[in-house]
Amino acid sequence: MKGRNKIRKIMPAAVAVLSLILTVSCNSEGGKKSEMDGFVGNLMKKMTLEEKIGQMNLPTAGDITTGQAKNSNIAEAIKKGEVGGLFNIKGASKISEIQKIAVKESRLGIPLIFGMDVIHGYETVFPIPLGLAATWDMKAIEEYAHIAATEATASGICWTFSPMVDISRDPRWGRVAEGIGEDPFLGSAIARAMVKGYQGDNTFSGNDRMMACVKHFALYGAPVAGRDYNTVDMSRSMMYNIYFPPYKAAVEQGAGSIMCSFNEIDGIPATANKWLLTDVLRKQWRFGGFVVTDYTGISEMIAHGIGNAQEVAVKALGAGVDMDMVSGEFLKYVKRSIKEGKVSEKEVDEACRRILEAKYKLGLFKDPYKFCNPDREKKEVYTPGHMAEARKIAAESFVLLKNEGNLLPLKQNRKIAVVGLMANSGANMPGTWSVAADFSKPKTILKAIREAAGRNAKVTYSEGSRICLDSALSKNITSFGKIFPDITRSDAQMTAEAIKNAKNADVVIAVLGECSEMSGECSSRTNTGIPDAQENLLKALYKTGKPVVLVLFAGRPMTIPWEDKHIPSILNIWFPGSAGGDAVADILFGKTAPQGKLPSTWPRNTGQIPIFYNHKNTGRPLEKGKWFTKFRSNYLDVPNSPLYPFGYGLTYTTFAYSNLKLSSDGMKPDGSITATATLTNTGSRTGTETVQMYIRDMSGSVTRPVKELKGFKKVTLEPGESEQVSFEITDSLLKFYNYDLKYTSEPGDFKIMIGGNSEDVLSADFILKK
Repeated sequence: MKGRNKIRKIMPAAVAVLSLILTVSCNSEGGKKSEMDGFVGNLMKKMTLEEKIGQMNLPTAGDITTGQAKNSNIAEAIKKGEVGGLFNIKGASKISEIQKIAVKESRLGIPLIFGMDVIHGYETVFPIPLGLAATWDMKAIEEYAHIAATEATASGICWTFSPMVDISRDPRWGRVAEGIGEDPFLGSAIARAMVKGYQGDNTFSGNDRMMACVKHFALYGAPVAGRDYNTVDMSRSMMYNIYFPPYKAAVEQGAGSIMCSFNEIDGIPATANKWLLTDVLRKQWRFGGFVVTDYTGISEMIAHGIGNAQEVAVKALGAGVDMDMVSGEFLKYVKRSIKEGKVSEKEVDEACRRILEAKYKLGLFKDPYKFCNPDREKKEVYTPGHMAEARKIAAESFVLLKNEGNLLPLKQNRKIAVVGLMANSGANMPGTWSVAADFSKPKTILKAIREAAGRNAKVTYSEGSRICLDSALSKNITSFGKIFPDITRSDAQMTAEAIKNAKNADVVIAVLGECSEMSGECSSRTNTGIPDAQENLLKALYKTGKPVVLVLFAGRPMTIPWEDKHIPSILNIWFPGSAGGDAVADILFGKTAPQGKLPSTWPRNTGQIPIFYNHKNTGRPLEKGKWFTKFRSNYLDVPNSPLYPFGYGLTYTTFAYSNLKLSSDGMKPDGSITATATLTNTGSRTGTETVQMYIRDMSGSVTRPVKELKGFKKVTLEPGESEQVSFEITDSLLKFYNYDLKYTSEPGDFKIMIGGNSEDVLSADFILKK
């Protein structure tokens, strides 16, 4: 041991020698890769097997306090070269302190990579990802990701476990809040925008970009029964056509890392699925980054039933996993398994190399403290500029579901009754997976309304009810420090107060729905409606006869048929983030107009789930507009149609679509057709509309969806103004994976549809010729 300590004191000097390689500049990409290959190769020649395996170990140290790192257990592991990175430690000073241990006290001085769940913002929190998806605005999403990267890197974090690009068609699954919705075309665009926002041009030449980790690979959004971590079972045709495209788009954008999903695929957990991680990811898609497991993903495969701890570690490494998050199984079993001939040292070398390459690309060998700048942290985190952008994007994410009688926008200087426990909770605003947020900072909706309502307005407030009646459920939804104030009165007393305020008001603003931890990881629900206590409150408010605006918190597509039938105005705000309070007030009082469109279908009830717009027809489809016909594919008790379709969203003006024309009624694979429709603002206010184009392959070698999104454009028009909106249709938009998983288009009839959502469309036909 004493001898090893002497080596540790001597060897950091070797790092300086190795770093000299980095001073050699080269302009070509090939030269840069050669330079990286040489540096990493030379470093690995000096590494012991144990040190290589150590790079493949990703423990969590918790958010340790400054000064604690040197004496912690994790410090000893770092000194021994048993740690490749750490995650969810916040702060430039803390991270710098830990990095010094790796650089100055380990034998080879290899820097650590520091990650965090920066899911929809760092300290400046933006709308939940499902809300970001509702903007249909790739520039805004890219800008969000850049701001998140700017703040996180100022605090020492250079790796984010985002974006989550899991397609989900089941809103019972809580992590739909963290995802991109149900559509592969929209999801792929979002995946590209987020990776570009995080990583920039992928050179990491500055210190304001961080490495993305695309998750969860793969199919995590399709668990049986919508229950988190549950098994997934689907055809490969569905994988390639619906679920794989956003992952592939993120890889093509240059994402530096991929995270395995918890679920199994074809009976083999993703973390040990060689077909998935090697054949698809590396061979078919040519992914060159590194693969990390999800939290304890390797050890959890024991419960899946595919082996003991050593066996699952061997299977994960053999499948293509490079880094073990938290389990520690690589550290315990890989060396032994090499001696026993169960894995090869070559597999360890490949995994270690990919991790070292990621650190090289980030610039950590040249400057291990590149992302540890307390001055930047003071100046570039939670800035007024970032908050202004968060406010703008939050307002853009809101979806106006209903606005009967143009109740919204509200006039100022009125008597307003604000009702709902969440209206006065700043901690609820960020939503799930906002681990770096300071929950004391966000402005409440109540405060924002009071500031925006006008000098002569009278705004009253009442809690109205608890979140839900079930006390056990209440305990399960107060995680991550977001605990609501203790309720000392009964629901009857609170509701009575709310009714009294409502009767004395001109309008009621009911701020209700899910609280932040009712969606997200391990927050699956079998009843996806507004919780019972709040729905009882809403019905009581409705009976007062006063106009009610429902401001709806939602982390998933909700089931709100009663609300849709009775409440005149419904504004879905998702979980809007740090600046969400002001954004809500901006929309309510007409400072800006809603423009969000649903990225997921909203069902009438949970019995319709899974429900999605791009379904396939049966041989006995129900005639459009009908509710029920005997011996057709339908329900006895509700229509087949959703409550709100994919792509739906109102604003404070109205739009009309007309005059859909195609430049030709036929095209060849090397040609194109232009589809043009006229959009007219038929209302009295300026408004923004997201024009959507869908395509249907009318006759394929395999059955095809009734429609698929293939284009969208945001258009802003003045009252009475019209614009010709065009989409170019090329062969690439007509391709799909056929029965043999060949990516191809097929000649035949196609239908083009253009409209403001997936149901209300104009249509025209054309032929793809041989």
